[in-house]
Amino acid sequence: MIRQSTFSEMEYSAKKRVTRRDRFLSEIEAVTPWTALVASIAPYYPKGDGRGRPPIGLERMLRMYIAQQCIGLSDEGIEDALYDSQAIRRFVGIDLSREAAPDATTLLKFRRLLETHQLTRTVFDTINRHLTEKGLMLKEGTVVDATIIAAPSSTKNRGRDRDPEMHQTKKGNNWHFGMKAHIGVDAESGLVHTVLATPANVHDVTQTHALLHGEEQHVHGDAGYVGAEKREENQNAAVTWHIAMRPGTRCALPDTTLGLLLEKLEYAKAQIRAKVEHPFHVIKNLFKHRKTRYRGLAKNAAQLFTLFGLANLMLARKRLGLLHAQVAP
Repeated sequence: MIRQSTFSEMEYSAKKRVTRRDRFLSEIEAVTPWTALVASIAPYYPKGDGRGRPPIGLERMLRMYIAQQCIGLSDEGIEDALYDSQAIRRFVGIDLSREAAPDATTLLKFRRLLETHQLTRTVFDTINRHLTEKGLMLKEGTVVDATIIAAPSSTKNRGRDRDPEMHQTKKGNNWHFGMKAHIGVDAESGLVHTVLATPANVHDVTQTHALLHGEEQHVHGDAGYVGAEKREENQNAAVTWHIAMRPGTRCALPDTTLGLLLEKLEYAKAQIRAKVEHPFHVIKNLFKHRKTRYRGLAKNAAQLFTLFGLANLMLARKRLGLLHAQVAP
């Protein structure tokens, strides 16, 4: 049965200007491996056997969840957006003239299903497997880094306390309360292959071993990873370490031939490390994930897998488009 377009859809399709949200969602639509993602979640999704209202289609709920993560909205926010935005309705596949949009509670249950069965990690792995099959994920080098994601520090809530699983840390002259997102990034493509979440007071260098996939030959890190090669858990890692000098040591380099060579070496290492900032830029500025959305480390860690998986797709979208163009007759 061929589905007929409504008047509002036809009017929207005929508009002359393509908005940034239209363009953004169309890019996500084009690069996401929907079939593989649905297949990885399907064994855990309710089948609708027995009495009661049948569950909403898995792909529709997945699309609603991904739209929520990419636009940075709450459960109630994405429900309202489905009624307000034709672009989001088109992405999710909702026709309000024939059906109601899934509500916030339905999305909450779907997200809890993903968290319970660790399916956000499955989403992340499925996306990376898709990118690896396209030849975009290499394994010769890894860049490690971490960023602080703030958590609400106010105690003006029902429990009158802060999240006990979040902690504060000092960066420069400022104190930050929240968690850290640690990532291992492919040094060639800039795509994230490992994600780890800890409280903010955990030192970066203590998590280095957990960010390596074991096949890399080179590891790059900033000055926060000084001494990583001497730690006991990294003794068996057969890699060459390229860790930045501490800022004070670099500033004190002598104005000699050796000093200038060391400065050029630090500059070259910094150019490689710069790729690790791109995924952080996507999740913080494009996806607007600058603060934790949930209470507790586990829920926020689960969300990070989805965010960085989608960030990989956004970072690889131009190369994926080029690959499609080369395959097309």
